[in-house]
Amino acid sequence: MNFMLHPTPTFLLDEFSNETAAGAAPPLAEDAALLDAYSRTVTDAVERVSPSVVRLDVRHGDGRRGGAGSGVIVSPDGLILTNSHVVQGAKRAEASTLDGRNLSVRVLGDDPDTDLALVRVDENATLPAARIGDSKKLKPGEIAIAIGNPLGFEASVTAGIISALGRSLRAKSGRIIDDVIQTDAALNPGNSGGPLVSSRGEVIGINTAMIAGAQGICFAVAANTARFVVGEIIRHGRVRRARLGIGGGTVALPRRIALRLGLTQPTGAVVTSVERGGPADEAGILTGDIVLAVDGAPVTGADDLVRLLDADKIGRTIAFDTLRRCDLRRVWVGLQERKS
Repeated sequence: MNFMLHPTPTFLLDEFSNETAAGAAPPLAEDAALLDAYSRTVTDAVERVSPSVVRLDVRHGDGRRGGAGSGVIVSPDGLILTNSHVVQGAKRAEASTLDGRNLSVRVLGDDPDTDLALVRVDENATLPAARIGDSKKLKPGEIAIAIGNPLGFEASVTAGIISALGRSLRAKSGRIIDDVIQTDAALNPGNSGGPLVSSRGEVIGINTAMIAGAQGICFAVAANTARFVVGEIIRHGRVRRARLGIGGGTVALPRRIALRLGLTQPTGAVVTSVERGGPADEAGILTGDIVLAVDGAPVTGADDLVRLLDADKIGRTIAFDTLRRCDLRRVWVGLQERKS
């Protein structure tokens, strides 16, 4: 039997080679474009916020120097947000700005329960202020940028993503801080009090803690909690709160149950712990209950609870609308003032 060998159709190979080469180029170009877009996003956010980030060096009343940390200017007349554990109960500090100014500041209020403090610049100066964003709109996976002075290196930037929302963290006071943001943007000593920033250049949290020995587990107090604390300190010089006696987080409502009950809000504040003998315990609130409203005001997350349990609720008996498994319940809670 004779076999005839046909010449290889080189034009097909050439076409295939050309297609492969042509097809390989676009993904590389797309990758480069994506990386450029990511870099521009981070760069733009840093350029917008970094002038508002300061280094804080704490001074005690006897002249001794205390610790150091970071802070972020939140109003042009010199209000600066930082951590409670940065000011360490001191009354004064020195703020160093990115443009080289050294400004004397005094502590207006300190709230160990949220690990936040508010200080004000003494000098009459107009300063670059960062914008505080709405932390309720955040989603896991979004870009998170931490700016601060880790280990004394001023205006250092690290970037990552939001790993989780609605975490709880124990403050130095022993209280539980609710609605904490978890991120993998690297934090080091000195970052405390600096801003966690979104891709839009808004402050979405105040960096507060890291877990020693863990890779990429860092925390920031949510911006909405920070906004509430600033308002309370400006009005009262401290944060007055009604005491409920629970730990909480934010959770999505089961869609099937929400539809059956006619609920329009997508989320609520889930009770993660109940303090024995506290107002919530005495009212019959249980772990796993989801708080939907307080005194008629909708509750879509733990930050709403922080905001709604304000000084106006102290000494009053307030209606709490909750979801327990598949049932709506209303309980009445006698609220007390939360002691420091």
